Amino acid sequence: MPTTEDPALEGESGLWSGEELDLDAYLARIGYDSARGGELGPDLRTLTALHRAHVTAVPFENLDVALGRHIPLDLKSLQAKLVERRRGGCCYEQNSLFAAVLERIGFQVAGRGARNRSRGATLPPVTHALLAVTIEGEQWLADVGFGWQGPLEPVPLRDGARVEQSGWTFGITVEDEGIHVLRSLRPEGWTDLYAFSPQSLYPGDFLIMNHYSSSHPLSRFLGQVVVQQPGADVRRSLLRERLSAVHVDGTTGERNVGVAELAEALKTEFGIELDDEERTGLEHVHAAGA
Repeated sequence: MPTTEDPALEGESGLWSGEELDLDAYLARIGYDSARGGELGPDLRTLTALHRAHVTAVPFENLDVALGRHIPLDLKSLQAKLVERRRGGCCYEQNSLFAAVLERIGFQVAGRGARNRSRGATLPPVTHALLAVTIEGEQWLADVGFGWQGPLEPVPLRDGARVEQSGWTFGITVEDEGIHVLRSLRPEGWTDLYAFSPQSLYPGDFLIMNHYSSSHPLSRFLGQVVVQQPGADVRRSLLRERLSAVHVDGTTGERNVGVAELAEALKTEFGIELDDEERTGLEHVHAAGA
C-alpha cells in the first residue's frame, strides 16, 4: 500500500512531467477561465471544475489507432495532439495529460489500472487507465478518459459512495481484496463500469497497457472508428457506423453514419477536424468496418 513517501502520490515529484506542461494552453483548450472559475489550487473545487471541463471539451477517440499510428504518451506529444490540434484521445493519453495538469497544480495523484465490466460478465485484462487523487487525506477517482459512460466529476473512493452529477448517478462499492468498482445507475438498476485495485501504477505501466490496446490483434480499438463523449445533457458514441445518443431523461436516439458523412459527423458531434490524410484513411477504415 502506498505511503505518503510514495512518488506516485507526490505532486511535486515530476513523475507525470507536470513541470513541462503549458498550463495556460491546456486551460484554454478546455475552456477554463480562472477569472470566472476561480484560481487553481490542490483542492476539491479545482479538481471538480477541471474534470468537468476536460471531459466535456476533449472527446475519447481511437482515430490514430484506427489509422495504424503509434500512440506516444510523452507530454510533448500529448500537448501537440490534445491541446494544440484540439483532438481527443484514449484513456492513456487523456489521463496522462490530466495527471500532468494535476501534478503541476500540486495535487497528489497516482495511476490505477482497471478491468472494463461495461461489456458483460467476461473477465477482461486490465487495460483501462484512471487516476486516484488524494485531497486532505481522502482519495477521489478522477477519470477523464472512459468515454460516454464515464463520470463528469470526481467520485469519492469509499465503499457505498453515491454521487449525482447533472442527473447522472455514479457509485463506488468495494469487493474482496480491496477491489473498487465504479458503478452507474441506469433505469434498469446499477451497472458495473470497471473494477480496479488500490495498487499504484506509473507512466511506464500506462505505456504497456497502451501498447496492447493500440496494437494487439485482440484489441477492440483496431479496425474500427470509436469516438465518445459524456455531457451534462446528452452522451454520444460513434461505434463503427452507429451514432448513438443517451439523454439525461433516459431517452435515446441513434442513426447510421455513412462513409461520406464521417468527417462531418466527427466535426459537428465531437469537434474533431481531420486533415486530408486522416480523412482518406478513416474513410477507408470506416468502409471496411461498416
